[in-house]
Amino acid sequence: MSGLVNALVIVAVVAVVIVRQFGARRIDTDRRWWLLPVILGVVALRDPGILDAHHHTESALLLAVELVIGLATGAGWAWTTRLWVETDGSVWSKSTKASGGVWIVGIALRVGLMALGAVVGVHQNSSALMLGLAATLLVRSGVLAWRAQSFTGAAGSAPAYGLGMARPVPKERA
Repeated sequence: MSGLVNALVIVAVVAVVIVRQFGARRIDTDRRWWLLPVILGVVALRDPGILDAHHHTESALLLAVELVIGLATGAGWAWTTRLWVETDGSVWSKSTKASGGVWIVGIALRVGLMALGAVVGVHQNSSALMLGLAATLLVRSGVLAWRAQSFTGAAGSAPAYGLGMARPVPKERA
């Protein structure tokens, strides 16, 4: 795909994911939570320009750092997401203000990484950003599915890491 199409896909996926995650959502651990990140990863890896041909080592290093940022952002996002069990036993989630902070830090780190690449003269393709986004979504979804499975089905609340026991968040009606 072209860089413009990749950029549009990235913006669309980020917008949909962020809007959906800041509302209360039921977690279905039987669902294929890994499918969207795998599709994004495959699309990103199919692009032959993911590494700069003239700066192969530097480009690979920047890509590796992008993946680490993606993994850390996904883990931070998942651990700052609030989970609770409804009376019917279903597990629900909602991102918190801390989750928004994780996103802001992740975006800032990615912008800094792109600036570093520009300074050293490495051509960076949007596919690297898409691969980082895939890593973020894969880790977040996996950690949330794992956390959701740890619930016994009793009604209650499980706080996001470091947030203490907060009041239950009501479900949003669609």
